[in-house]
Amino acid sequence: MTARRTARGAQRTSLEGERADVLVCGASFAGLAVARELAGSGADVLLVDRYEVGERATSACAAPTPWLHAMGVQDAIRQELGCMRFTTPHGSVRLRLPWSWSAFDYPRLCGLLRDQGDARFATAKVERRTDEGVLTDRGELRAPLVVDALGWRRVLGDGGPYQPPEAPLSRGLEVHAAHDGSGDELHCWVERGLVRRGYGWSVPAGDEVRVGVGSYEPRDGVKVPTVALAEREGRARQHFQGNWFPHRLRAAADARTFFAGDSAGHCFPLSGEGIRTAFYFGIAAAREIRAVLEGAQDRDAALARYRAFSAAHAPAFDRALRLQRLVPALPPRLLTAALHGFRPFTGRAFGWYLDQASPDFAIPSGGWRSASTSTAWSPSSSRTGAAARS
Repeated sequence: MTARRTARGAQRTSLEGERADVLVCGASFAGLAVARELAGSGADVLLVDRYEVGERATSACAAPTPWLHAMGVQDAIRQELGCMRFTTPHGSVRLRLPWSWSAFDYPRLCGLLRDQGDARFATAKVERRTDEGVLTDRGELRAPLVVDALGWRRVLGDGGPYQPPEAPLSRGLEVHAAHDGSGDELHCWVERGLVRRGYGWSVPAGDEVRVGVGSYEPRDGVKVPTVALAEREGRARQHFQGNWFPHRLRAAADARTFFAGDSAGHCFPLSGEGIRTAFYFGIAAAREIRAVLEGAQDRDAALARYRAFSAAHAPAFDRALRLQRLVPALPPRLLTAALHGFRPFTGRAFGWYLDQASPDFAIPSGGWRSASTSTAWSPSSSRTGAAARS
């Protein structure tokens, strides 16, 4: 269990009236991506989170390897996984991917991202938006440019409570267990006897393996099936971690706030993957903010452009949501046959999937560019993971 490092009691002095040029609320994947992208801008960027950077992981902590290299955090990788295995009650299919996943160390990755930025950091619980910034448990912080990267609750939004089970949220939980570092596959189980609408997973990560269950139906608990899957796999559980995660896009900006990561629904339905999309949209938000800082556009234009950029990805998210609804409804034998029939299309399908938030977006050529431009990534044009193995 990660030791708590967050300041308490007398250490939590007042921040009332603290000012910055940019206030980034949330210091996990999206917030750190924003701060990283704003490095060298000359702006005073204040990064705020309830916990110290890297202190509290709630994610399965695996992402496409090309993204980890693009973000300069490959040193956090614990184990690279070039294959996926899908198991149903009627069989198992192993697919070799055109790119690899990598399980990583969360505190290490967060530290590497923070080191690439020049933002100030403060621990504070963000409570709500104010006219000039945000209210926290340590006072009001003020900034003309504010980013909500606080997660699915969308704390700084104006739409009222966003709570399960009414909200379109999935839930996930995993346990960590000792592992010998063997294996090269991310294993997924699609079994109604395990979880009615969702999937189980096993992710090797060096000296540990992460076993968990995700449910698309927020009313269905995940602790019992997570324990059952861990026991079935012979894993002695060490500790739990988990969270809610969205499966529907929301507006990525309102009249005064940028939303990135889970607060904007930037988590792919079906797979539940939200780390690289948090990087991707965090970078996009930061590029629009940087243009404001440089005088190339005003805040209203930046908010509108970023909102449109996010909305342009709706077709891909909608397609994944349709699959999220379809796959659990398929008869298990038909699903097994479909997985076997999918083999010839693995490269094309997973290439398309990665291209919806391409790692090339993290490496602009020739300096700053707007979020509205990006270059396409394909297996033939990027060999980041392969190069790392050679």
